[in-house]
Amino acid sequence: MSKTLLVEIVSEEIPAGYIAPALEAMAALMDRKLSQARIESAGRGETFGTPRRLTLMVRDVAEQQASITKEVVGPPKTVAFDAEGRPTKAAEGFAKSQGVSVKRLTVKTTAKGEYVCVKKLERGQASWRLLQTIIPEVIIAIPFPKSMRWADLGLTFARPIHSILALLGDRIIPFKMENIKSGRRTTGHRFMRPRTIAIADFSEYVAALRSAFVVVDIAERENMIQEGIAKSARKLGGKVVSDHDLLETVTHLVEYPAVSAGTFDKAFLKLPREVLITAMREHQKYFAVVGSDDQLLPYFIAVNNTPAEDMNVVTSGHERVLRARLEDARFFFETDAKTSPHEMVERLKGVLFQARLGTMLDKISRVQRLAEYLAELTAPELKPTVSRAAWLCKSDLTTQMVNEFPKLQGVMGRIYAARSGEAGSVAQAIEEHYLPAYAGGPIPETPAGAVLSIADKLDTICGCFGIGLMPSGTSDPYALRRQAVGVIQIMLARAFNLSLKELIRKALQLLDDKISEGTEEIAQKVLTFFQYRMGHLLADEGFSKDVIAAVVSASMDDIPAVRKRTEALESLKAKPDFEPLAIAFKRVVNIIKQAKQRGDIAPEPGRRQTKADPSLFHESCEQDLYNALQEVRRAISEDLKRGDFDRALLTVASLKQPVDAFFDGVMVLTEDQSLKQNRLALLGEIADLFAVFADFSRIST
Repeated sequence: MSKTLLVEIVSEEIPAGYIAPALEAMAALMDRKLSQARIESAGRGETFGTPRRLTLMVRDVAEQQASITKEVVGPPKTVAFDAEGRPTKAAEGFAKSQGVSVKRLTVKTTAKGEYVCVKKLERGQASWRLLQTIIPEVIIAIPFPKSMRWADLGLTFARPIHSILALLGDRIIPFKMENIKSGRRTTGHRFMRPRTIAIADFSEYVAALRSAFVVVDIAERENMIQEGIAKSARKLGGKVVSDHDLLETVTHLVEYPAVSAGTFDKAFLKLPREVLITAMREHQKYFAVVGSDDQLLPYFIAVNNTPAEDMNVVTSGHERVLRARLEDARFFFETDAKTSPHEMVERLKGVLFQARLGTMLDKISRVQRLAEYLAELTAPELKPTVSRAAWLCKSDLTTQMVNEFPKLQGVMGRIYAARSGEAGSVAQAIEEHYLPAYAGGPIPETPAGAVLSIADKLDTICGCFGIGLMPSGTSDPYALRRQAVGVIQIMLARAFNLSLKELIRKALQLLDDKISEGTEEIAQKVLTFFQYRMGHLLADEGFSKDVIAAVVSASMDDIPAVRKRTEALESLKAKPDFEPLAIAFKRVVNIIKQAKQRGDIAPEPGRRQTKADPSLFHESCEQDLYNALQEVRRAISEDLKRGDFDRALLTVASLKQPVDAFFDGVMVLTEDQSLKQNRLALLGEIADLFAVFADFSRIST
């Protein structure tokens, strides 16, 4: 028999951003706890939630914990029984400790010898009894960015808990957390239907709350809001500005959505579109409305938590509040507009980037030089644009508008730069240098923006690594992981075949007076950091882990080439004859590695024979492999220049036959030192050729 488990936590209003992660954690925690307790269920439960409640429903929860047979090992047989096979006191003591008779003892052969043991059936308990402990453990373990205590209780949660509903089928799971007893009662809407409601089982939970003005199903509530705001916008002759994040936030702010639409003075439309939309959404959570020409209309749409008898009164309140917000925004904008870009940049002397890395003015000075260097490598004609944009890229950090609305950084930089007469390409690059702003977000559209974005991110990454501020675990206060991924994404999209090593060295050179550790050591750490980020990106695209490891281990210097090499090797790996090919290549690479470890090949290139001498060949298979190697080198030289790694790798694969013949025909590690060194040199040349593509020793075969 199985029943549905229902757990609801009713509390004071939980911040909107806490709800989705908390529900996800609640479901995962319960799934793990049930599994550990051997309570079968239909799997991870369904979640429901509002600002005042977190709810989990798990279907088909077994009423009884699964029984198991345990085997307990005791003393050795020689200790448990005497020479005549009679049980000793050791056997009797072991049997007594396990609650069985000596006759139940058996002998088990282990790696250490023969031992006595006993098999015991542990019968499963009733699930509701185990859930008395499991549910409180789950509630306590739900993570929140910030938790709080209330009254004189030791319990912590996002907000004070009012009640806990806990049912298995129609049965209450009784337990107590501090002064809160579990039961079957929940509450309706705080204002519309505040009285408690008894829930018989899950089948009536959602409907009972809906009748009490609580739409507990998140998807249903979101759909109600979408339909409501779209309908209101159509009545106003427009449509809602799409904003998924705001929709998600508003969904978690209300229990029963009631949409209202209001208006504001047309004079405010003189403000930039971004300023108006941000002023409406950030503080008030209002949706903006545009006409058929995509121009803002002097309207807004609000989502209220309580339907009122006279929504006009509610709307008037929203209009008064918004007018004050827009008046503030207009004041900030007009005040900032009186300040020249030069003055804004000068103020950056007083804005600290990082205590050891200096001010924001120090940072933009470095970014400007690094961006100019990048422009020379990619598009020299962009250098003046990139240089000017770099100098102005952080200027809006000193403005009142960005101080009030931090999410407008970059956007206001573009607007103020354009208003002061800067070229459109400069203004656009200022905004784009922050992109991508989040994982998978849009990247800069213009080449100047792309160059400036890379320069800014590299300066931050190298600066933080240079003073020991590397990400660890979940801690990444400067978002270095995201910024490294951003650099990679831009280089891939723009096909920037630049040397990442050289860019890192240049960035560290500009930071030389700020860092104490040797730049070569830091450069290697930064490169390894990029290697991990590239590996994660390629894994997300579905490439094999061994192929990724093989490619990024060989070289991370040219980002677009890394991806092309991964695609080429993945394609080759899919061919039916790849495994014997990989085995042959791995053999070459492993012999070279082992030879270096033994000292047969000195680690320093200058102290060993680096190229094979054909005059020392004794067998025809040596000459055949040497000739094949030279031919492959010639054949792939143009392919590598064009970045055609698929074709080049297929050509290299033709070495398999002469490599196999070489291993069949000669002993590489012969007693003759000159022969051994020459054969190792030949294999070393082949291994170096493989290394252009990947470290084949990492390929799974």
